[in-house]
Amino acid sequence: MEQPSTGHDSVLLDEVLTYLAPAPGKVMVDCTLGRGGHTAEIARRLAPNGQVLAIDLDERNLEYARQSMEGMPCRFFNANFAQLDEVLAAAGIPAVDGILADLGVSTNQLFEDEYGMSFSRDMPLDMRLDRSAGPSAADVVNRMDADSLANVLYELAQERYSRRIARKIVEARLISPILNTGRLAEIVRMAIPKRGGAPERINPATRTFLALRMHVNREMENLGRLIELGAKALRRGGRLVVISFQSMEDRLVKQKFRSLEQAGAVRILTGRPVVPTEAETARNPRSRSAKLRALEKC
Repeated sequence: MEQPSTGHDSVLLDEVLTYLAPAPGKVMVDCTLGRGGHTAEIARRLAPNGQVLAIDLDERNLEYARQSMEGMPCRFFNANFAQLDEVLAAAGIPAVDGILADLGVSTNQLFEDEYGMSFSRDMPLDMRLDRSAGPSAADVVNRMDADSLANVLYELAQERYSRRIARKIVEARLISPILNTGRLAEIVRMAIPKRGGAPERINPATRTFLALRMHVNREMENLGRLIELGAKALRRGGRLVVISFQSMEDRLVKQKFRSLEQAGAVRILTGRPVVPTEAETARNPRSRSAKLRALEKC
């Protein structure tokens, strides 16, 4: 599949700009810089005297965006968005007008061998966005006990065959370590019973790879902390926009937003999640699962 020239198509871009309402002089944070698609459009609307604090855990994407956005009102930070409070302290900014988090991984991260995320072709199994942080996916599948592994697959990706897959992984690693995405994908396919009728809409390995990526990068834990920190960091009238792509992520965002609203801290702007138009999903099929939720600081 051909990758876009930027390495990523910006999902729900018009909707992000509508809810964040960037304008000259405002200060905003893009917690998921990626290849800079959302960030650049926000920055153009903040010029000449506003700025974007652009955060990314991936040093390669950070450098790519830094070069492509040269001259724009942006400051770049190599950090996890769960460190938002530390980034704001380092920037000397006590409060901001808007915060964006686009939780999807960049297209280049899905397909480049260094990241080890794809089952579409064989590559070293890793999945970490920060290669210096914690165990890789290979470490997890080769060391975690079957029950714990099954729980990861079920709790993060609702994999119905989680225990069957976990047992197969444990059996396979006794023969030799599981070090490549291709071998892991084949083990998963062998574990899932074949059914008659039309073929599955998604690859059988999709949920397993998703769960491992989320586990390795501690995505749910970091998302919960980001929402808590983000609500505190907003000025009155400031807005937090989150785009999720998985049901577990969207559920957590919904719950956190409701809790903040019940506490009187924020007002939820999206009664239901905003989803891409038919035109966008036709242009960018990967956007079809995106859901946007937004809140405003009271």
